[in-house]
Amino acid sequence: MSGLRVYSTSVTGSREIKSQQSEVTRILDGKRIQYKLVDISLDNALLDEMRTLAGNPKATPPQIVNGDQYCGDYELFVEAVEQNTLQEFLKLA
Repeated sequence: MSGLRVYSTSVTGSREIKSQQSEVTRILDGKRIQYKLVDISLDNALLDEMRTLAGNPKATPPQIVNGDQYCGDYELFVEAVEQNTLQEFLKLA
């Protein structure tokens, strides 16, 4: 798979995860950065894929990947936005 992907879930009881997912997509949309949303709730294989790419068997969405390169999770994403290094974080620069 190529391109920027945001692993998320449409089925969660966690307000925190919902909030983080919507903030990531809102920022990417606002900056007109194209990405594909991957809903891990549709298939356990997608959950496994996300966790393998993140290198963490307990990783939760949102997780961000560009091609086969892992970019990071929500905390790293927000840090990159605050430090104005989002292009580098997303491996677009």
